[in-house]
Amino acid sequence: MQIKVLGAAAGGGFPQWNCNCQGCRRARLNEPHVRPRTQASIAISADGACWTLLNASPDLPCQLRETTILHPCPAGGMRHSPLAAVVLSSGDVDCIAGLLSLRESQPLALYADTLVRGIIEDNQIFRVLNRELVPLRALPAGAATALHDAGGTPLGLTVAAFPVAGKIPLYQETSDDIRQLTSDKAVIGLSLQAGSRKMVFIPGCAAVDDELLHHIEHADVLFFDGTLWDDDEMIRAGTGRKTGARMGHMCISGAGGSMAALARVNVGRKIFIHINNTNPVLCDDSPEAAAVRAAGWEIAHDGMELKL
Repeated sequence: MQIKVLGAAAGGGFPQWNCNCQGCRRARLNEPHVRPRTQASIAISADGACWTLLNASPDLPCQLRETTILHPCPAGGMRHSPLAAVVLSSGDVDCIAGLLSLRESQPLALYADTLVRGIIEDNQIFRVLNRELVPLRALPAGAATALHDAGGTPLGLTVAAFPVAGKIPLYQETSDDIRQLTSDKAVIGLSLQAGSRKMVFIPGCAAVDDELLHHIEHADVLFFDGTLWDDDEMIRAGTGRKTGARMGHMCISGAGGSMAALARVNVGRKIFIHINNTNPVLCDDSPEAAAVRAAGWEIAHDGMELKL
């Protein structure tokens, strides 16, 4: 199994275009300890030739240009792509907007659960994806699905989707009451396997429970929601009015944070992804980044590669 992080930041990227927080200022100055990052997406392959995309971020065109392994192969003719499938974990703009950049008549399989398939089917703009070339396939919860390209050729990967605590996409909100926005069907985690190797991808998560721990257990690598360091981080920074909990993300730090919740989970590597521009862990020289590393976690960055 080969894994390539195309983007590691949360919505808006890092530096975010309209943000003047300390981290974004440092990133614009190209300081060596502060690496810019695009919005979260991962490419995964069982053979190094055909690749599956986990979420299609708004930054996808830039990510594809920067990733040599996803460039067209000269032997493939005038139109070719190693990208064979896309699997979606939610209907957030961060996860689906990049689909609109895949409209150039390239065969590609698209996998999504019932909620996200409904979003795509109901929005006319996604009709730019020719269904004859881009079949929209079901991703049932509780069962392993073997991934195939658009023509039906197996990709050597299976994916199991499972519910994760979270909320509906921002553009679907009609209330400010988090109880009305929370849904166990709005966000899913993805467990991908190639042979005996297992990777779990959870870029958004509001809470960790025993069922989630069961899905994570024994993974070779876990990519987990690293949106905020503190729950009230954006409020204190003056960049927003919502807590992490209100946005459907648990924070990293503290007794109720993800580092504490996942401290004893049995996985090979633990990596934070989907990191907001205000999160100090994006600065490699920060005390918060040091605390993450001391706890046995890694911080994803664009271009990060793993081979399992």
